[in-house]
Amino acid sequence: MIDKRKIIEKFTKHGGILKTAELNDMGLSSRQIKKLLEEGEISKIKHGFYELADEVNSEEIIIARLFPKAVIFLESALLHYNYTDRIPTAWQIAVDRDSEKSQYDIEYPLIEPYYQKSKFLSIGVSMVEVQGIEVKIFDRDRTICDIMRYEKKLEKEVFSNAVMRYLKDPQRNIRHLFEYAKKFNITKKIQSQIGKWL
Repeated sequence: MIDKRKIIEKFTKHGGILKTAELNDMGLSSRQIKKLLEEGEISKIKHGFYELADEVNSEEIIIARLFPKAVIFLESALLHYNYTDRIPTAWQIAVDRDSEKSQYDIEYPLIEPYYQKSKFLSIGVSMVEVQGIEVKIFDRDRTICDIMRYEKKLEKEVFSNAVMRYLKDPQRNIRHLFEYAKKFNITKKIQSQIGKWL
C-alpha cells in the first residue's frame, strides 16, 4: 500500500522534486513508481527525477535538484540581483566543463550551460534559499567579473545597466571584486570599467 501522505511530505521536504533513489528509500518499488505515474500522482521531469503532478515548482529549485553542482550565472544572476530588467530566454548556469554534456539536454526549464574549468566554479559562490532549498548563485562581485569576461555575449545596454546598478548597490564588495578580477586576469578591465566611477 502506497502512503500518499508520506510521499507528499517527502516531496515537500525536498523542494517538490525527488530522485528515483529517494523514492526507493521510502520503500517504493519501480512498479509502484510506475503506478503513481500512471495514476497522475507524480510526473517525470527527466530520467530519474519526479515531481508531484499538481505542483508547480520554482525553476531555480528544479535546476538546484537536477544539477546540484551548477551555479546560477551571468544574466540569470544579474536578474536575481536586480542589475537588469531583462529576463533571459534560458537559465544561464555555470557547470564543470568535464561534466557529461547530455545531462543538460532537458526540455524544461530552458537552460543554457556555460562550461568552465572546475577551479573557477568555486570562486564567489553564494547560496540563496528558495522555498527551503539552497540554490547556488555567484555573488554580486563575481557576477560583475563574469559580465566583464562575457561582455561580447551581452547587449551593450544590459552591460552598462548592470555596471551602474552594481556601483549603486550598498551590498557590493569592491575588495572581493578585485580579488576575483585577479584570479580571472581581468584586473585592468575592472579598473577601467569600474575604477573610474569609484
